Amino acid sequence: MASNAKAGIDAAELSEATETAVQPTGAEAASELPHHGFFSRLYTGTGAFEVVGRRKLWFGISGAIIAVAILSIVVRGFTFGIDFKGGTTVSMPAGTGSVKVSQVEDVFHRTIGRDPESVVVVGKGASSSVQIRSETLTNEQTSQLRNALFDAFQPKGADGKPSKQAISDSAVSETWGGQITKKAVIALVVFLALVALYITVRYERYMTIAALAAMIFDLTVTAGVYSLVGFEVTPATVIGLLTILGFSLYDTVIVFDKVEENTHGFQHTTRRTFAEQANLAINQTFMRSINTSLISVLPVLALMVVAVWLLGVGTLKDLALVQLVGIVVGTYSSIFFATPLLVTLRERTELVRSHTRRVVRRRGPDQQPEAADDSPQVVTEAPARPGPPSGKPAVATKPAPGARPVRPTGTRRPTGKRGAGRR
Repeated sequence: MASNAKAGIDAAELSEATETAVQPTGAEAASELPHHGFFSRLYTGTGAFEVVGRRKLWFGISGAIIAVAILSIVVRGFTFGIDFKGGTTVSMPAGTGSVKVSQVEDVFHRTIGRDPESVVVVGKGASSSVQIRSETLTNEQTSQLRNALFDAFQPKGADGKPSKQAISDSAVSETWGGQITKKAVIALVVFLALVALYITVRYERYMTIAALAAMIFDLTVTAGVYSLVGFEVTPATVIGLLTILGFSLYDTVIVFDKVEENTHGFQHTTRRTFAEQANLAINQTFMRSINTSLISVLPVLALMVVAVWLLGVGTLKDLALVQLVGIVVGTYSSIFFATPLLVTLRERTELVRSHTRRVVRRRGPDQQPEAADDSPQVVTEAPARPGPPSGKPAVATKPAPGARPVRPTGTRRPTGKRGAGRR
């Protein structure tokens, strides 16, 4: 009976020891957790890509991009189209490529007495045309230029015969350009105001600040690219800019929705910090952002091919250029700028700081952050008493000098006088 009771106590001690889970740390945790490939982690969104934890790096890269963009805007400025700047445009058929840009520039210089602002050949083949842009010309100067171009190149009309009607011109006054600029600025301000109002109602103020900062980042970088490369700014550019700001907002809202879902009631749990939950949200929306960007880029590239190589429509080209630049910049900002900025702002609040301290205190000084992929944690058994619990004999160890002998478990101390039972 006594041996059965003792066996029950041993079993209880062993069960209690087995239920004690010890989290492996450092190299042990790294060796125990399963390893997944790059694309597997990308598709499953396990949180393996550290974005928020390296926000200083992304802030540094973003700051450098912003600095280059602003420097280019200040030093180089913009190449405004005729609708903003005003001026005169003269166009004529280029034929089958017999008209050269240098020849047109020479005719313009001999007729007007100064060089044109730009001469470009748009399109290819029989549908190509030469577009000449200059400062505002008088009616007399425009007529002289048309006559000179007709005498030099004999452009053909729709009937296939040389005709002066094949040469067209258009003029935009500086007043009209100023009105276009004013309306474009008003449209941009109204768009930003409506976006700020929507995000403020839909989310909390820190998300509003981060989303607006991301859109300003997109606007500045896109403008800097146009200034740096020398793309012409036209009304189509403004339309495309409003479009890509909407795309940037859409991508940011997708990430923020997941951040809001992951961090809902975060202060009541101590498994992950606010920053770790936000980083997990970025990982979980990685593929959605990439797929959305690719699907958006493909038609834009097709539009550029049609506009530049086939039809030669300048308006389509300007629209496609700003959308292509904006989609790339908007995808970057929603992942590597907006959410890290949101975490930085939230970590300044007492709620997030106190929660982070509780999480760190719970983990202890040697504990690593929780695995972000929700994989089962590896535990090791801590036996309650010496020797393996499987019942195998323990390996004898050499006792220390003067140590008291240890009796085997389950034996009873002999009773009676010393030497009893001797004969």
